[in-house]
Amino acid sequence: MLKNLIGGRWREVDRPTLPVLNPATEEVLEEVPLSGPEEVDQAVQAAEKAFATWSQTPLLERLRLLFRFKGLLEEHAEDLARLVTLHHGKTLEEARGEVRRGIEVVDFALSAATLLQGRTLREVTPGVDQNLFHYPLGVVAGIPPFNFPVMIPLWMLPIAVVAGNTFVLKPSERTPLGAVRLAELFLEAGFPEGVLNLVHGGREAAEALAAHPGVRAVQFVGSEAVARRVYALAAAHGKRVSAAGGAKNHLVVLPDADLDLAVPAILNSAFGNAGERCLAGSVAVGVGGVGPELLERVVEAAQRLKVGP
Repeated sequence: MLKNLIGGRWREVDRPTLPVLNPATEEVLEEVPLSGPEEVDQAVQAAEKAFATWSQTPLLERLRLLFRFKGLLEEHAEDLARLVTLHHGKTLEEARGEVRRGIEVVDFALSAATLLQGRTLREVTPGVDQNLFHYPLGVVAGIPPFNFPVMIPLWMLPIAVVAGNTFVLKPSERTPLGAVRLAELFLEAGFPEGVLNLVHGGREAAEALAAHPGVRAVQFVGSEAVARRVYALAAAHGKRVSAAGGAKNHLVVLPDADLDLAVPAILNSAFGNAGERCLAGSVAVGVGGVGPELLERVVEAAQRLKVGP
């Protein structure tokens, strides 16, 4: 059974579990525990304890550790991609792209020495100078979705910690293995205990994070209904919150479109990533007389797609 990461230590959880499946074979890969408020509180307390020191750690030291983490991600990129395919089901090529997009966010976070600079403005009025400083918030919670188990945690974690915050990650209970591997590499990079904590679970754990008084900010990506719930709950408890939901995406094909380009683009949008992207095309609209030929060619191309590992 998977364990929670609390204060730098992997801890067993005595809770009901769900199976983590290989969707291509339905093989049970792991069991994921459904943590509750007690485990969430342990993680937040560990993050709060670490924040006292981490927030005072010089920026260059935080960057050195993040460079090490980035190096480990590069070294293990292929293994991460294969892990994504194993328990999510997207093709290996798409999984490689996911890992690469995640590493690119780490690249962005490594520009923190510039991004975190403040500014000084002298004599804004006689005898008055103005100074702007950036300070870390405290404990930040991240709740990513199932469809990008490596990329979206990497949207959240590197930027939060390089800015001096500590982090509690609640990965999807359907695809938690990518987050576990990221946490292992994070520890291997040498980050102090408690800077990253990982709590497995479902709705109960997510809502406990959104409501916990020790959490200062919440980052969420997932379905629209859950995004609204997380946003409302976190905002009601006075937190900063970013909640990105899904979308209904229309692909408009005009009469003068080059169908040799349009049809592959439609298939990639609709069926790429196993059809599980918030930006996946769900409706193709043929304008004017292009409709019948567009439909025929999309159907023909879709029938040639292969399903399986």
